[in-house]
Amino acid sequence: MSTAFEKYQKRRLLSSYISVILSIAFVLFLLGLFGLLVLNTKKISDYFKEKASITIFLKDNADKHAVKNLQTLLKSEAYTKSITYTSKEEAAKIAIEDNGEDFMEFLGYNPLKNAINLYVKADFVSPEKMSEIEKELIKNKAIFEVSYDKSLIDLLTKNIKRISLWVLIFSSIFTLIAMLLINNSIRLSVYSKRFTIKTMQLVGATKRFIRKPFVWSSIKLGAVGALVALVALAIAVYYLNINFPEFGFLENIELLGVLFSSVFLLGILITWLSAFFATQRFLNLRTDQLYY
Repeated sequence: MSTAFEKYQKRRLLSSYISVILSIAFVLFLLGLFGLLVLNTKKISDYFKEKASITIFLKDNADKHAVKNLQTLLKSEAYTKSITYTSKEEAAKIAIEDNGEDFMEFLGYNPLKNAINLYVKADFVSPEKMSEIEKELIKNKAIFEVSYDKSLIDLLTKNIKRISLWVLIFSSIFTLIAMLLINNSIRLSVYSKRFTIKTMQLVGATKRFIRKPFVWSSIKLGAVGALVALVALAIAVYYLNINFPEFGFLENIELLGVLFSSVFLLGILITWLSAFFATQRFLNLRTDQLYY
């Protein structure tokens, strides 16, 4: 009978440990994902900013030498990410394919102009800096007109600032929630052993002696939970990098190392503090208060 009871108790204890480990792992995994989002917020915002372009329409009388000089000048500018040249013939072909009709047959000539698409670096994508670039470009004698979507740039700048702020706020809130959830898991684990704690205290064991095994046990659970979370996070980062290679999630290994180390240490720190204070609470209770 005692053997069967001992097996039951071991299964119950193992089930309790697994439950705590999974709870810690799930919370730390989500916290790691939020951390990954925060670390890559600028990279993601830069990606969308650099999709915006300035279209430079060239004068019809601009010769090849002038166009070549302009392209060389643009490539040397600090704000240039990349440039592409589109001839008026290529532009007409694209327009015909998009519209499904040949507008040149109706007009009798090609009204489009040779153009250069200038993709600007993210740090220069703002209403003020784009306006400065436009004013500088229009001075070039080979340029007929400079065009870009001013309302889109303004909207993009405002929304990215707003989204970055909310990501930071939500990450802070979620970090607090994660700490509370892990704390509750450890407190419940210690709560199930409150009578054992009080019994040890009644037979003369010191508070430090009683706390030590509970704290170490919780630290081990936190470490195992953190390792499970890190494995899941590594898999998530790997698949994110495959599906969204443009964001380069695996480019900065050092930053990922800091994130993974932070998640692991946070798991240990929270479980240590939670176990310490939970055990201390039950040590300070009277025997009759353990039933409430």
